[in-house]
Amino acid sequence: MAMTDTSAAARRRALLRLLADGGLHSGAELAKRLGVSRAAVWKILRATAEELDLEIRSLRGKGYMLPVPLELLDPARIESSLSEPTRGLLSGVEVLESVSSTNSRLMRLARDGAPTGRVCLAERQLAGRGRSGRSWVSPFGSNIYLSILWRYALAPAELGGLSIACGVAAARALRAAGCAEIGLKWPNDLHWRRRKLGGLLLDIAGESQGPSCAVVGIGINLRLSPRQAAGIDQPWTDLAEALAGASADAPATAQGRAMPGRNALAAGLIETLVSALSDFGNRGLDPFLADWRAFDSYLGEPVALIMGERRVTGTLAGVAPDGALLLDTDSGRRAFHAGEVSLRPATAPAPEVRAQGRAGSR
Repeated sequence: MAMTDTSAAARRRALLRLLADGGLHSGAELAKRLGVSRAAVWKILRATAEELDLEIRSLRGKGYMLPVPLELLDPARIESSLSEPTRGLLSGVEVLESVSSTNSRLMRLARDGAPTGRVCLAERQLAGRGRSGRSWVSPFGSNIYLSILWRYALAPAELGGLSIACGVAAARALRAAGCAEIGLKWPNDLHWRRRKLGGLLLDIAGESQGPSCAVVGIGINLRLSPRQAAGIDQPWTDLAEALAGASADAPATAQGRAMPGRNALAAGLIETLVSALSDFGNRGLDPFLADWRAFDSYLGEPVALIMGERRVTGTLAGVAPDGALLLDTDSGRRAFHAGEVSLRPATAPAPEVRAQGRAGSR
């Protein structure tokens, strides 16, 4: 059936739906389905590839295809995969083709009075944010970029442990998806075999005595090509490699757990995050501490905590009941509520391996 909406955006969406299966589609087929000429098909293809920084292959005399099938996000599919209790706690799920940052969008909506339980996902972010002002690599249709708005009667200062709870929730979801070696690095980076798979970013606002609101953003690398990952300045991985069980110096094999669909994984993350956000409001951090210890990838390792120009070295000793980082230093065990953990090598003088940002952005 030919399209009736002739807008460029509608044609681009329709083209992506046609190419999403990764199969070969002739120009004549695409022209018929889009209701345009074959010359117009070529223009739409070129504009789509340029606008979304997407690789679309052309095989002379045969047609066009995406090198990897593309599962576009679908809010109806995501919501239908959620449990009834979770759906009851949400106020809406939206999927955007492009957004500056899913966190930034929800913070704007929060200021305008949006209710708790609002979820925003995007196919790509134009200005995704990681921790400490870093950018988050956010190519189109490759990963998960997801944020949830949650409101509390608590004061902002009482939400200090929320990042720990949400990190545990995300790790639980990835473990359920088959990522057996998923680990956490304080305060909320997701690691697999010492490489960054994903991360979280929390934006919190409110009155000094409450109420407050939190926007929890999560970015997960699902499939990243070397070209897409060229701007990442730290050891990284993606879920495809993690599920295949490939090592850092060997290509992924056909063995291992099957890659979950993007909609299914998004639903799994929403399910666990909503549960965690609700539990934290009712019970605080206590229900999450045992799982944090189980997921803690660097417990007992020498680290440096970076706080601006200040640097404190010691041995990682886990987290306190309020979520603070515990560090065994020369002057004894100390607790820190802010800073960036830098992993120090066992022998000097090798350079530090410093974990940064998120795998994507909010």
